Amino acid sequence: MQLQQLRYFVAVAETRHFTRAAEAAHVAQPSLSQQIRALERELGAELFHRTRGNIALTDAGDALLPLARRILADTESARLAVQETVQLRRGRVRLGAPPSLCTSLVPDVLRVFRDRYPGVALLVREGGSRDLVRTLAAGELDLALIITPPSGEAAPALDVTELLHEELVLVSRSAEGRRRKVRVAELRGRPLVMFREGYDVREATLEACRAAGFEPEFAVEGGEMDAVLGFVGAGLGPAVLPGMVAARSGLAVTPFAGPGLGRNIAVAHGREVPLTRAAAALRETLLAHLRDAARDGELPPGTRLLLA
Repeated sequence: MQLQQLRYFVAVAETRHFTRAAEAAHVAQPSLSQQIRALERELGAELFHRTRGNIALTDAGDALLPLARRILADTESARLAVQETVQLRRGRVRLGAPPSLCTSLVPDVLRVFRDRYPGVALLVREGGSRDLVRTLAAGELDLALIITPPSGEAAPALDVTELLHEELVLVSRSAEGRRRKVRVAELRGRPLVMFREGYDVREATLEACRAAGFEPEFAVEGGEMDAVLGFVGAGLGPAVLPGMVAARSGLAVTPFAGPGLGRNIAVAHGREVPLTRAAAALRETLLAHLRDAARDGELPPGTRLLLA
């Protein structure tokens, strides 16, 4: 059974005339009649009573007509749905990002994207970079913002484009005296507020402290982003934070002395799975947003563009 046969059948049922139905369907009358006969053979029943000057539906034709109309309507709905998705009037993007970027970069980019493509649904999943890489490789996300490892080697199953270098800074309830910068070695013996395991900022902090020859002490550990900010604000101790988050935190911010601490932010997607048009549009919106911000001198404090 073919959709074209159903279209011809409905045309004949509505006009009660093979020639007029053929004209309405823009097909030769013999071809239309042949397709109706083929449909009848497929169904094992005649659909029309054929008498000179009179075409009437059989009981089988009466039973088929509402079903055929519904099938054709559903087919048209499917065609329109696909066209709307292709033209980005509809669709869905599943984006993953670390919590630090969900409170800094991501909202600005999603606002621009939403203004341009209001019909596209946005689903955001927060997580650490290692978790996001696994989720992305499993096909459960379309795009993810990740922190690339110091080696620069991401998962081979991913296509990765580095976007920004972001400084890590020390935040505290009050400014670090009159000094404009602090050395990592000065964190020795100072209890820190520390993120839970899985945060790349935690790993970067531990690595920097150990490279300076000491194991850091914790005033409290295990927090998510909002909890860490709250603990620092309550005076439990300082914390190392991404620069973009620190700039919006309302806390006292002290940069690290050279060579400093930092991380590279990248956008990634599965290498073997083509991006949907909606996901590709979000990726282009992100890149354009960052390039425009760099051109206009409006990149977030403590960041520099890595895009070519």
